Amino acid sequence: MIVKSEALTARGRRTRTALIHAGREAFEAQPFDAVRIDDVCVRAGVSHGTFYTYFDSKESLLREVAGVVVGEMFAASIVGPAVADEPYARIEAANRRYLRAWAANSRLVRMVEQAATSDESFAGLLLELREVFVRRGAEGLRRLQDQGLADPALDPRLTAIMLGGMVEHFAHVWLDLGEHADERAAVDLLTTLWARAIGLTPTSTSDIEPTPAATGSTSGDAGPTPEATGSTSGDAGPTPGAAGSTSGDAGSASGDAGSASGAEEEL
Repeated sequence: MIVKSEALTARGRRTRTALIHAGREAFEAQPFDAVRIDDVCVRAGVSHGTFYTYFDSKESLLREVAGVVVGEMFAASIVGPAVADEPYARIEAANRRYLRAWAANSRLVRMVEQAATSDESFAGLLLELREVFVRRGAEGLRRLQDQGLADPALDPRLTAIMLGGMVEHFAHVWLDLGEHADERAAVDLLTTLWARAIGLTPTSTSDIEPTPAATGSTSGDAGPTPEATGSTSGDAGPTPGAAGSTSGDAGSASGDAGSASGAEEEL
């Protein structure tokens, strides 16, 4: 019998958290088909039978891990008060943060997408995980429309889906497939395309380049590394909040698996 997280004891929560962390390590190290439940149990320091107290399959563990990862990406793409309260500057900052979060987590995001091609439950999970990004982007665009800063004729939801898809696909081509591009140039162009698409004209744009010490990034052409993202496997990120589930044991909400760019929030 699978024990629901809300019914777990403190020890049970620790064990479930250990399995989630171990599963993430295993999925990051090997293709999904190569990961064995015994491998996860060894990493977590539990018996094979203990695994089935918390998860009924390797697939259910991947769903939980995916929620944690997307939660981290979501959180990592949030633009805080340190960035000027100006739409163009905040879209730019959100795009940069999203690309770096993708660099740290793309392997697991792509693993879930691959699973979705043959498993309808994973396809549904992807839509649920992405919904939080889409909703955030649509709400941001509505605010700009209400302020007279964005094209009022645009459908907020469809616009958020399409522009988010643009940023996500670029992240995949650049960081996963190895397209040669400079980070600053890529962020600048993505932001220009995003702003023009919604009819936003930059009223103020900062030319200040973040220092490597502040961002962990260099000005080279290579894509941002996991260190540059400032996000590790333990960080909270774009959590599967949209999925309506939290992974209380992993300390991160289940976000929106690798969808629309963080710029959606700052529209």
